[in-house]
Formats: sequence, C-alpha cells, structure tokens
Amino acid sequence: MRAVSLSEEPAFSVLKDDLVCGYRDISKESWAGYSGKHEVGGNAVNTTNGAGPHNLQTFIMASDGTVLTCLPGYWAPQDLVTEIEFAARLNDVYTNPKYGPAQRRLMFRSMHVAHIKEHSHEMSSRSHMQHFDQRYESDNRFRTTDTIKESVKATLGDGTNVPSDAFKTTDILMHERMAKRPFLAYADFDTPRFSDYGRPQYDKNEDQRDPKGLVDKGARSKKDTIGNDPSKKAKRNRMIKNIALQGLRTGLRFAR
Repeated sequence: MRAVSLSEEPAFSVLKDDLVCGYRDISKESWAGYSGKHEVGGNAVNTTNGAGPHNLQTFIMASDGTVLTCLPGYWAPQDLVTEIEFAARLNDVYTNPKYGPAQRRLMFRSMHVAHIKEHSHEMSSRSHMQHFDQRYESDNRFRTTDTIKESVKATLGDGTNVPSDAFKTTDILMHERMAKRPFLAYADFDTPRFSDYGRPQYDKNEDQRDPKGLVDKGARSKKDTIGNDPSKKAKRNRMIKNIALQGLRTGLRFAR
C-alpha cells in the first residue's frame, strides 16, 4: 500500500474519468494535525487505511456539495475505489425523487452500517489503526472514545494495557461515524470531530529517506513542517515572552 494513493491505479483512472476533483488546504485550520511537508513527486511509503486522519480527509460528494462519505487519512487505491463505488449507490438514493428527506436519511444510515460487512478481509487487514494512535486513544480518551469496542471496554478497568484487537479497524470506524451524518452539506460537516482519533502528528519522513528507504537523520532534523506543530507554537510563545521581558526592562508597557 502506498501513502500517495490518489496517483495509483485503480484509483487514478476512476478519479480522472468519473469524478470532478479538487482540494482545500487545511494546514492553517486550528484543528489540523501536523507533519513534515510532503513535496509533489516526493517519496511514498507503506501505511495503513485511516492513518493521518487529522492531516487528510477525502470527501466524496454529490454534485451539489452534499457529503456522501468521507475517508479520514490515507487509503489504499483499491479500497478508495470500493468507497467511491459505494458513494455512487448513495448518490442514486440522494437523487431519486421517489424518496423523501426522512427516508433518504434512514437509508443513508442503514447503507453505511451494512456496507461494513461488504468490506473484504484484505481491506479490513489494511485498516488496522496505527499502534501510536491506539496508545493515544487509550491513554487520553479511554472512557469517551468510540475507537475501542464497547464490549471490551466494559471488561477493562482503565486505559492501561488495552489489547490491539480491542480497537475497531478504521474502515468500521469511518462508516459508523458517517452513519450519524446523513446527507450533510459540506459546509455543515463537522470535519474536526469526524476525523479526530489518534495523535495529531503523523509523519513517516517520506522525503527524508535514502534510496534504501532509510531515514536520513540529518535531513529529518532540517525539514520543514506543516500544520499545527506544537514545537513551533512553543517557540513563538517563548519569543513573545522574551519580547515582553525586554519591554519591562526598558519601561515599556504591553496591552493585553
């Protein structure tokens, strides 16, 4: 599986021939995650479905901007095509005049839940949540997270030593969350909450790897980051503090 799934078959031809594609830069949004900048034409590395949900979301929408489904993070090209084909079935429901709004919403919910059982074993295997994301959920959100199976959560006292198989695969999580958002306009879609699982940082140092695939530590230390990098925020706060202290020494006053 490749990190840059949109440029590979079978996804590339489907996107080129069957959909109108566009993008929106979310790097400056307050809820966005952060990573190293990934150059166009840069390296691609292996990853899993749903990895990096804060950094990337792929929306599949009807012609009027109604969200049919949304895939958080990166997805294998063959699995992306599976979801595009499913979205086409949802679009048929949305555009069929014989269904009223309430019936459409009901069908949307039931179709998303039912589609989970249509996923292949291979797709589910490609959708295991990254271990560091599992750890983030168990350490910080054990009681509230929907990423851990409720049947397992009930048997555990706290978030320590949560087994990996207690976590839902991301293909299940995505459809369960979508089922609660029937035919929403893109402007009304709560992307921050929908894509919020795991730690904000997702970075595999793709463009800092040598021909053998090993990370060049020197290049990694010098790379630029994009998104809400807490180290940059901390540096900015230190600068503000230093400027304020300098102002106090010189007798200047700073408005709050």
